[in-house]
Amino acid sequence: MTANAFETEITETTEALIGPWRRPRQMLQAQVYDAHASIHDDATAQKLGFKGGTIEGPTHFSQFAPLGERLWGRAWFETGCLSAHYRSVCYEGEEVQAILSKPLPGTSQCQIQMVKRDGTEVLRGTASAGGAPVATALETRLGELKPLTDPVILRDVKVAQTGKRQPVRMAFDQNMGDLYPFSLRRKLAVITENSPYYSSADSPWGRPIIPMEMLSVLFQYRSKDDPLPARGPAVGLFADQEIRLVKGPLFVGEEYEVEREVVALSGSRRTESAWVKTRVFDSAGAMVATMLLNMATLKDSYAPYESEYRQLYGAGR
Repeated sequence: MTANAFETEITETTEALIGPWRRPRQMLQAQVYDAHASIHDDATAQKLGFKGGTIEGPTHFSQFAPLGERLWGRAWFETGCLSAHYRSVCYEGEEVQAILSKPLPGTSQCQIQMVKRDGTEVLRGTASAGGAPVATALETRLGELKPLTDPVILRDVKVAQTGKRQPVRMAFDQNMGDLYPFSLRRKLAVITENSPYYSSADSPWGRPIIPMEMLSVLFQYRSKDDPLPARGPAVGLFADQEIRLVKGPLFVGEEYEVEREVVALSGSRRTESAWVKTRVFDSAGAMVATMLLNMATLKDSYAPYESEYRQLYGAGR
């Protein structure tokens, strides 16, 4: 007999499924990349005007899993998709709530939103299961982007640049490296919505599956072994992220291969952004999942930004 996927208390209204208030945990205080601390480190974050180390965006994906499972059942774990624009940062100790608006009749895509107690929106986007014919939140956003002009940090990064395939796997007690200095077992001890599917063979697939928030960790695990030619050191943060299961779920301890491609470059007053599509393949070569990630690099975190801008473009920005 297969166990229930979640014990999460869900409030159902005519328009939406609403999860409970949760306080997600920050596990990236010791994260290091480019040999320096990240936005998840208190001191680094405070220098850039944040209150402290921020909770990584995909941590919030776990709170949507029980809502997706309530709506789509097993299909959620096999072909589920979350597509989100991160709107504001969240700090440890803050309470957040996941809201999934029910799909319109005849459609399979829903609006999603996460809010804090004071109404601040942490993220918004779409959720779906199956090959939805409708554009996801980020597919729509990609079509409306302001292109990157006068790049400094990303001047050597080109659209359609593709990295080499890398083998990746995630075992229970495997430390996931400098980017993710913890293991799946440690994450499951504090994850906001746990499930027997994540830790035992008592799942519909007969073995433990990787939670969606940890798919982000798996797909990024070896990204620094084949980095984009971006200038640094500089601090980046996840601004947009979409994880789509094509032929899921993905399993603990299983070998996969990932391949990354730059699909867009965009910019804002404060950031330069590389949009990277990660495609994930199983041992038979079938594509099992994809991730679209907008890593936005903060201009102010790159010390020679102003001087290099003047050298490249002849004037202050």
